Amino acid sequence: MNKKNNKKENNIINFPNKLSSIEKEIEAIIFAAAEPLDIDTIQSKISKKTDVEKILFKLQKEYLDRGINLICISKKWSFRTSPSLSSIMQQEKTVEKKLSRAAIETLAIIVYHQPVTRAEIEEIRGVAFGTNTLDILMELNWVKPGGRKDVPGKPIQYVTTDDFLSHFNLQKLSDLPTVDELGAAGLIDSTNIDNAIFGTGKFYKEKQGDKKEDIYSNIDEMLTSTLNTEDEK
Repeated sequence: MNKKNNKKENNIINFPNKLSSIEKEIEAIIFAAAEPLDIDTIQSKISKKTDVEKILFKLQKEYLDRGINLICISKKWSFRTSPSLSSIMQQEKTVEKKLSRAAIETLAIIVYHQPVTRAEIEEIRGVAFGTNTLDILMELNWVKPGGRKDVPGKPIQYVTTDDFLSHFNLQKLSDLPTVDELGAAGLIDSTNIDNAIFGTGKFYKEKQGDKKEDIYSNIDEMLTSTLNTEDEK
């Protein structure tokens, strides 16, 4: 029984194998380096002159079956995660991008006017914009081509996507505030907006549908209330 315990203790003590002070220095230097190091650089950082290459090969062998490997690429040494563990070491990184003013304005116009052509967007904004503005919105998958307008030249029309709704936590376009609501909140000057143009898109068609549903709902509630009152009498 004692022999088994001693064996376990020895395994713990001997893993990893004991390194000399100079080997520890080299190990630490490579581990702390921001980029791979060549042998001359490693030699210049350690406390005494030694056969660095020989030690590197020894350390490489020590780390061969571990989660971290010592590798040499183009005569430069570094620690890397073992390739056998690559599947569990993947990490998704979210990169925040700030939209330019032009992109924000363009997105707002598409949201409230869709389907809308590039020329119509420029007419509403009062200024031309670069092609990369639409490219950015399409890369985010917030905007997509939505067919062609039935006019000479058949220009492409742009509409918002389901990803746009999902990103802004919207069930449908009509969940967005109307121009009047934005004006009442002081977010825009609604007096300068041409409602004849502004109220032609998909957003307003949805709003009109919601209003009709609300009206019918109110009528049903009113009738039900009236009938209940008459029954009580």
